[in-house]
Amino acid sequence: MKYLTLLFCISLMACQTQPQNDPHQEEWLTLFNGKDLSGWEVKIRGHELNDNFANTFRVEDSLLRVVYEDYEQFDETFGHIFYEEPFSYYLLRTEYRFTGEQVPGGPGWAIRNNGLMLHSQSAKSMGIDQDFPISIEVQLLGGIGEGERSTLNLCTPGTHVVMHDSLFTQHCVRSTSKTYHGDQWVHAEVLVLGDSLFAHILEGDTVLSYTKPQIGGGVVNDYAESEKQDGKLLNSGYIALQAESHPTDFRTIELLNLKGCMDAKAKNYKAYYVKADHGSCVY
Repeated sequence: MKYLTLLFCISLMACQTQPQNDPHQEEWLTLFNGKDLSGWEVKIRGHELNDNFANTFRVEDSLLRVVYEDYEQFDETFGHIFYEEPFSYYLLRTEYRFTGEQVPGGPGWAIRNNGLMLHSQSAKSMGIDQDFPISIEVQLLGGIGEGERSTLNLCTPGTHVVMHDSLFTQHCVRSTSKTYHGDQWVHAEVLVLGDSLFAHILEGDTVLSYTKPQIGGGVVNDYAESEKQDGKLLNSGYIALQAESHPTDFRTIELLNLKGCMDAKAKNYKAYYVKADHGSCVY
């Protein structure tokens, strides 16, 4: 009897010491672990999936780096690195900076240019010679020492969006952000709510927003026809970083999932979720 009582007490103490779910405590997912490229897939134009040509994407000094020191010429070798899991409703935040000089042969428009490719097709679905994934691009631009050059702009490889109640079919549009010259770190955030809203956020201010991301238009080449279903709304997809010919560092890449259990009776309920996933509830 004393043995059973002891087991009961030990079990009760274990239950009492288990951390309780705080529905208001944000649980950020670290996409880049600061150590290696675990959880990421590489696709570089002209190369097979996960052939990290010339060690373009690497981890150094706890940074995810886009580096061109082993290139002689760029030759339109556009590259992307994709996180392995797709998302639909989330807040993404990252810190990035541009460094050094553009690789020889890089296009003029790609100086201090990179991008966050969101609601993207998967890396494995890209054609071997495809230049950009069909996606919504949050364009990252650095200043060139003079003039204005906004960042967190929108570009649309193989996509369209709706702005001011009209279908926006141009390839790029500028945000209202200030210019970030030099090699300074920039903290950027993007709010993504399925196919209803994208908001680009800098220093707490929304510098660009739009709705109804969808497949359509051009500015993407050598894709599989099955991936280009014009008019299809994009309510989820992969997250990718670009390699467009200018060295870029990423210090943090984190995501707050806004889709999950919205039943307050569940153990994993979160008050900040905006999209219900009843199948994820734990009781």
